Amino acid sequence: MPVARIDVPAGKAADYRSAIRDTVYQAMIRVLKVPADDRFQVISEHSVADLVIDPHYLDIERSADAIVIQVTLNEGRTLADVSRRTFAGAHSAGAHRAAHIALEHIVRRTSCGAHRSGAGALAHMV
Repeated sequence: MPVARIDVPAGKAADYRSAIRDTVYQAMIRVLKVPADDRFQVISEHSVADLVIDPHYLDIERSADAIVIQVTLNEGRTLADVSRRTFAGAHSAGAHRAAHIALEHIVRRTSCGAHRSGAGALAHMV
């Protein structure tokens, strides 16, 4: 059960948020091979004061429209198993096309957590 957290600037339209969510989900199915009904996502809007993304870090220019996409994977998966670069490229390219976000405005992070898989794990998180 991978969990995707997507942070966007406040005031973005519902179809913009939906396009990003759908793109991340499709990349999870295609690259991470998650089952089609394994969709757990949180999308949050933040004010300029609460979504702090350095506009010049690593000499990459970012505007106030930059977003953050974080995906946490279950225990037992390694970053090597999921081809982190392929996944990051897939959801970034998709978000770029679907929501017209410049690639340099997408901050990505994929990590492997200690979450146990199965129904028991979900019950522990509720």
